[in-house]
Amino acid sequence: MTQLQPLLHEQVVIVNAPAQAIAAPDGSMGDAPVQGVYQSDVRALRLRALSVTGSALEHLSVERCGAAASRHRALARGLDRGGADPRSIITTDRTLVPADDGTVLTETLTVRIAQDRPVSTTLTLELATDLSPLAMIKGGERLSDLPWTVAAGDTASVRRGQVRAVVNAPEARLETVGTRLRLHWDVSVAADIPFTASWSLTASDDDAVVQPAPALPARKRRGTPDARAAAWLEVALDDLDHLLLARRATPTQPFAAAGAPWFLTLFGRDSLWTSRLLLEAADPWSLALAEGTLRTLADLQGRRYDVDTAEQPGKIMHELRREANAVDADTVLPPLYYGTIDATELWILTLTDARRAGLAEPVVRELLDPLRRALSWLTTCADTDGDGFIEYVDGTGRGLANQGWKDSGDSIQFADGRIAQGPIALVEVQAYAHAAALAGAELLRDFGNGDDAVLAATATTWAAALRERFAEAFWRGDTADGYPVIALDARKQQVDSLASNIGHLLGTGILDRAQSRRVAELLVSPGLNSGYGVRTLASTMAGYWPLSYHGGSVWTHDTAIAIDGLLRDGFTSQARTLAEALLTAAPCFGFRMPELFSGTPADDGAPVPYPASCRPQAWAAAAGAVVARAL
Repeated sequence: MTQLQPLLHEQVVIVNAPAQAIAAPDGSMGDAPVQGVYQSDVRALRLRALSVTGSALEHLSVERCGAAASRHRALARGLDRGGADPRSIITTDRTLVPADDGTVLTETLTVRIAQDRPVSTTLTLELATDLSPLAMIKGGERLSDLPWTVAAGDTASVRRGQVRAVVNAPEARLETVGTRLRLHWDVSVAADIPFTASWSLTASDDDAVVQPAPALPARKRRGTPDARAAAWLEVALDDLDHLLLARRATPTQPFAAAGAPWFLTLFGRDSLWTSRLLLEAADPWSLALAEGTLRTLADLQGRRYDVDTAEQPGKIMHELRREANAVDADTVLPPLYYGTIDATELWILTLTDARRAGLAEPVVRELLDPLRRALSWLTTCADTDGDGFIEYVDGTGRGLANQGWKDSGDSIQFADGRIAQGPIALVEVQAYAHAAALAGAELLRDFGNGDDAVLAATATTWAAALRERFAEAFWRGDTADGYPVIALDARKQQVDSLASNIGHLLGTGILDRAQSRRVAELLVSPGLNSGYGVRTLASTMAGYWPLSYHGGSVWTHDTAIAIDGLLRDGFTSQARTLAEALLTAAPCFGFRMPELFSGTPADDGAPVPYPASCRPQAWAAAAGAVVARAL
């Protein structure tokens, strides 16, 4: 039987990195495969079921009280005495709070009645855990439940390897039944005397590679005249505050985890784009995040050649995990994996943007050595076959087949739907590389020493040569009615799909003015602009499907990058058109914009969720800042 990835779109997610809790709207956990409480990359609680003696609870409402808290209300109608009006209500207030020994989930359960005489009953909470790795759950599998050990009357614990979960329930009676732990409270409640009980779960993982981030400076106030943009920013910045992490090895350096639930760790590309989209001049918060991200990735910068991990000298890493990550049966990534073709260029561009926004000169000078190594990688290692373009290819057969931001197996396809074969040279990566080479050279000239002149000159010449041959290789048709193709394949054929990748070319200097204008026109054309954002693949392509991960869906951050490029190149009207598209979608998602959603056109109705989309997602949240700038 094929194992399917769990769906997410109907789940209630609260997060306080490195922990997250995923539940049904009624607050229960266990009915859906993804539900539970997670610490780092391990599930610390799988099942959470609340009941009242003689009463099946009926869901009433759910409220997300910020990124790390939720409130769930249910009716206990078995306690009522008939009639249409519910007379008994149970409220669950749930929070996630970091602690010295891990992360604590706390619940406060409150029973209220509106009856003319007191009610006595029993409140029971049933818990189970499997301590399964997140990657296993994503693959549709899990480990068996583990038995709890009860100690000290109101405490129970369970352990597997270096992961431990401890339940503390003052004033409850604890009972184990097989692998289940039951907490019982004797309830006596009257109309004017509610009953309240609390319990907590503390989860710890001694093998975790990440931990909560240090406090960041105060954030500069971000104003916007649009109420929808303001609401999005409020939710987004709250989510981002709770997605911040630091490596255990470098606890003072914050970065944004990519997103919940699957990517609550360091990703080079995601963390850099998040930081870059959020950068604002003289904003201590965004500058501190940029500095922490740059330093963290510099610490992990490649030092040697390793085919298994895709490490190369000067290369910026892709993904950091506590253990090997089995993406699927054929793809197993090492804990520290370098299989990304664009993170190195984005590191250079983020450093450049941070400097322009006010990153302190001493910090820039401290990052010059990683900059030198990154430029050397770009001009020597990144072109695998010497044709003057940047390519990627997995050398192991177990790594990512595609190593740009569209990293699914079918993401790079021809207009007729055929899948391109690698090595692949992505169109946007050439643009990143061109901009990064020029920006890095400028930084070396401004802050480097005399020995840097040669590297700066090499990078500048290299960028000019790349730009000179770019249009001939990647542009299809005339400037007036053509378009940049998504990639070149192994035979240097144009992979002739029209895709959202073209939006990443703007603001990089690789296009001339006429080409930039054509790209701006295409981004707002019906084939690419769904009315809710830019489709990853134009609806005119044979392989288009609105619920394809990278072949027709809309990614929030992808549209934001296009908006940012339009603004950089002066196409304000088109930038506002796409900003308005995202703002039209945002209220439908409660202003917590998802990683991606369907590319179905807006005139077909409300935006359709992509059911496996992560939410919150760091770069989707950061897109709110770009939309506010566009307005």
